[in-house]
Amino acid sequence: MRALLTALAAMFVAGSAGAAPPAQMELWRLDCGTAVVNDLDIFSDTFAYAGKTKRITDSCYLIRHGENYLLWDAGLPGALLGKTVNSGPFTMSLSTRIVDQLARIGVKPEQVTLVGISHRHDDHTGQLTDFAKATLFIGAGDFEAMKKGESAALIAPWTKTGAKLELLTGDKDVFGDGSVVMLATPGHTENHHSLLVRLPKTGPVLLTGDLYHFTENRTTRGVPSFNTSRADTLASMDRFEAIVKRLKAKVVIQHEPDDIAKLPAFPQSAQ
Repeated sequence: MRALLTALAAMFVAGSAGAAPPAQMELWRLDCGTAVVNDLDIFSDTFAYAGKTKRITDSCYLIRHGENYLLWDAGLPGALLGKTVNSGPFTMSLSTRIVDQLARIGVKPEQVTLVGISHRHDDHTGQLTDFAKATLFIGAGDFEAMKKGESAALIAPWTKTGAKLELLTGDKDVFGDGSVVMLATPGHTENHHSLLVRLPKTGPVLLTGDLYHFTENRTTRGVPSFNTSRADTLASMDRFEAIVKRLKAKVVIQHEPDDIAKLPAFPQSAQ
């Protein structure tokens, strides 16, 4: 018995000694544009915001996992740089590009080898082609919709030049260690995703994608009139909030200006 216990102890020590330490992680919030919603009522299928307007932000995020970089969402199109453009219910503007912000922290576009997209809308995919060599993670239904629509050029590197692509219908553990997980939260679009980032010092952070667009939208469980499925949206909200409660996670609504301050101001990072 003593010999068996000694052998088991030796195996445990050897296994512990060989275990790789957790990857160092950082999370940066990037400025990917701003917009004024000239008809806020499009964000409610129960006419909750008739006659109202609202200024929203467009946030993207860079995650460092060891030597690897993941870009989460790709913001408004780079062609809007320095311009203010009216487009339907939105007045949009872009003051800086993602690549210029990355340069400030010494990261080159080619170092971003992974790009995760919450969903197919242009304010989340606009600068995708600046990362044409990266592996793209995106919902399968969203990718198919982009191929057939006006946004097809944004995904040309992944449809025409053979860039790596992974189409998702469920969750995606990006690095295989549970630290960064794309969570399936369909409803806003066919295969919408939110992002869970487990930071060693800050703790769990949940980036909403467009599951919610602003704080009141979350409080009232409001469903935009242009969502693909009301039922899926509400089910995704249930799942998201259960994860928030279980993990005691910090929620960052990507379009909510007040949530910018929940993370360090660029070029500082959350760790």
